[in-house]
Amino acid sequence: MNGRQRLAATLNHEQPDRVCVDFGATFVTGMHVSIVDKLRKATLGDTGHRVKVVDPYQMLGEVDDALREALEIDVVGSLARKGLFGTDESDWKPFTLFDGTEVLVPHNFNTTIAPGTGDLLIYPEGDTTVAPSGRMPKGGYFCDAIIRQEPIDEDALDPADNCEEFAEFGPDDLAFYRRRRRWFEQRREFGSIVVIPGTAFGDIALVPAPFLKHPKGIRDITEWYMSIAARTDYVHAVFERQCEIALGNIATLIDLLGDSVQAGIVTGTDFGMQTGLFISIDTYRELFKPYHVKVNGLIHARSHWKTFIHSCGSVWEMIPEFIDAGFDILNPVQCSAAKMDPRDLKRAFGDDLVFWGGGVDTQKTLPFGTPDDVYNEVRERIDIFNDGGGFVFNAVHNIQGNVPIDNVLAMFRAIKDSR
Repeated sequence: MNGRQRLAATLNHEQPDRVCVDFGATFVTGMHVSIVDKLRKATLGDTGHRVKVVDPYQMLGEVDDALREALEIDVVGSLARKGLFGTDESDWKPFTLFDGTEVLVPHNFNTTIAPGTGDLLIYPEGDTTVAPSGRMPKGGYFCDAIIRQEPIDEDALDPADNCEEFAEFGPDDLAFYRRRRRWFEQRREFGSIVVIPGTAFGDIALVPAPFLKHPKGIRDITEWYMSIAARTDYVHAVFERQCEIALGNIATLIDLLGDSVQAGIVTGTDFGMQTGLFISIDTYRELFKPYHVKVNGLIHARSHWKTFIHSCGSVWEMIPEFIDAGFDILNPVQCSAAKMDPRDLKRAFGDDLVFWGGGVDTQKTLPFGTPDDVYNEVRERIDIFNDGGGFVFNAVHNIQGNVPIDNVLAMFRAIKDSR
């Protein structure tokens, strides 16, 4: 099998010839640019190459064709046209991280140094004449959003203010996805996934809108979470408008990309925490599920794409709701959270869901274990999740910049040996 055939079998719950592998295809299955740089040096002997930062918010590095071949990765993907700071990839420029890694960043990734702290400040669309929207602490590896909440006037709250970022595709978007279609077609031997824009209802990474110069509406994280209970009608109005725009864009996206794509990421909203659910099942049913049903229903009616939900944490009790809402794929499969035992997950939900992730614990084993610990856990997870198909190997979320490279190499060695 090639990567495309391997992913197709996996998505259809058929046993592939070996486990399907994804690193770098999405914003939740990537690797920090420093790790990608070290992997290139270890596997390709590439000392003069600057890796592109394809997600400046999380500082994820590009897994390009050469590295993908060297690591035998099966899946390619397309992120959104613009990053979380409003950056685009029309051009690149050199940049050096706090740890000394020399990389390439988007041309409008513009920064200043905060007086006194030495933190790196990042600006929406690179506009340094407005307030910064992101901060990378000195010595850190990735960015935090800066909350720029204007005073809230309850009587003047307008859901349209929280919909400023949602719009029908314009000429630039259409041109971008036409280029992505050609890009996918040139890599037809690989599995393929695309981030579907505008469908991440309530994703807290997007609420502060670090890509907007002057965000309006409810943009404070705490205020937004309180609004789910205290301003439910307001949140519904935001989601309704967001969903209306998204459905039109989805139809266009399917027409543009067609069968060059096999799966689409619908949402990255987290519904779990380490010890249990983050919101109640009733709240999910009332506030989120209706929009997930509409989005998944349209995608399944208009295409053969499988739909992907990312939710961190202990979501065992929510999984039946995800299935009923039409999701086909669960990520990141946080086996370190309560009630998320891999064998129990596979036994209970393996016939209905593809598990995309869960291959190694990124909280403890990968960053703090020995290479042998990593190797053994990876082999065990593949044995469990890949039995009968329905498993795309990835770690439990993105691999962070300070993970020992020997542990990352042990992970890839275990994947290869599992064959």
